[in-house]
Amino acid sequence: MATYKEEAGTAVQNIAGDTGTVGGQLWYDSSNSEFKYRYQAYGNAWSTGNSMNTARGYGYGTGTQTAALAFNGESPPDQVLTESYNGTSWTEVNDMNAARQQLAGAGTQTSSLGFGGAPPPDYNLNELWNGTNWTEVNDLNNARRALGGAGVDNTSALAFGGYISDNSALTEEWNGASWAEVADLATARQDLAGTGIKTAALAFGGSVDADATEEWSGSSTTTKTVDTD
Repeated sequence: MATYKEEAGTAVQNIAGDTGTVGGQLWYDSSNSEFKYRYQAYGNAWSTGNSMNTARGYGYGTGTQTAALAFNGESPPDQVLTESYNGTSWTEVNDMNAARQQLAGAGTQTSSLGFGGAPPPDYNLNELWNGTNWTEVNDLNNARRALGGAGVDNTSALAFGGYISDNSALTEEWNGASWAEVADLATARQDLAGTGIKTAALAFGGSVDADATEEWSGSSTTTKTVDTD
């Protein structure tokens, strides 16, 4: 049977951590005394990555495939935990100030916001991540949970929908210092998702008209009809 060196053209490398490794590579992580393999995705498919340190639901995440942030959630109980992903593995970093679930957020691995959440009474809390620590900053105007969020970083974000005694259509805009109420969603709903930036976002899914999609132009929303036939 051919050796790994004969098949791959190289021997297994001794590397501390994962710096410089590439997809499809097997190496010996000398810092953790174990062999590791970086998954290589082929075509349009999902591949399995390394697990989070703490299993949980109802949290939120920001960032990209190779530089992500996961925060809060319920395991149970409600968590303050934050984990950072480097494209290979998750590392616990500094906690949020308030334990909660069903919040929303916006931003990147090094510049994020986490706002709203539960359990009742619902939170209007807003926390800012600077790449190292979470800091409580000015709150949402309306406490709520199960809302959607969008935004490029911790200076520019949008919060919309959610649950405030019932389904909500409220939209708020973050300018880096405070939240201001702007034009409502066309359809009040909770448990929705969002993506985009403060001036060009999408709100979709949720508890009412679960196929409904709305586009945010920076001043108002436009409803898009989705054909589900």
